[in-house]
Amino acid sequence: QVQSRCPSLPQPAAAPVEISLYYESLCPACREFLVLELFPTWLLLPEKMLNITLVPYGNAQVGAGPPGAAGAPRCRRPRSDRLVPQERNVSGKLDFECQHGPEECLGNMMEACLMHEAQNFSTYFPVIFCLESGSSVTENLEACLQIYAPELDSGRITSCVQGDTGVALMHHNAQVTEALQPPHQYVPWITVNGKHTDELQAQAEVSLLGLVCHLYQ
Repeated sequence: QVQSRCPSLPQPAAAPVEISLYYESLCPACREFLVLELFPTWLLLPEKMLNITLVPYGNAQVGAGPPGAAGAPRCRRPRSDRLVPQERNVSGKLDFECQHGPEECLGNMMEACLMHEAQNFSTYFPVIFCLESGSSVTENLEACLQIYAPELDSGRITSCVQGDTGVALMHHNAQVTEALQPPHQYVPWITVNGKHTDELQAQAEVSLLGLVCHLYQ
């Protein structure tokens, strides 16, 4: 499949295509894109072709956006200044409100802490794939670690989630997400080599593999 999509890879190797995914752990369209497009593309392509950045954070209020290419409704960002911030300073402590409720906040922070503890993308991405493709993002961490990254300590991830580190990681993701230009209107929000356009988003959702092969030159 890679050879048919990428019949003539450049020699010497080109710079890798940079894909950033801004997402929510419980958003159906986010899970669909990560599981059906992003993870398979990463598995199929040589490491030198693709750099992926995952930013779990997302929106502030439930709302249905236009359907994504695969059919699942995108999770639309609300058109209200009052609802744009997803973090609040409550008595000196940051508090997060997530589009799909407290469980999504937990899932976002679990995945952020997993990335922080694992450091290596090839270690944590299969675990995130396992979480997002399973029955429960928040309840399957132990099982997914046993299958894909048994060397990781689930206790350290839990401590991160329950402590100041997890809050700091989510605050960072909030800042990165809110700094997007153009501002994100829904998730999954995909940037390609640092850019977002409707055309790039649509191409990535239809065939990320084909898009990366086209751009890698």
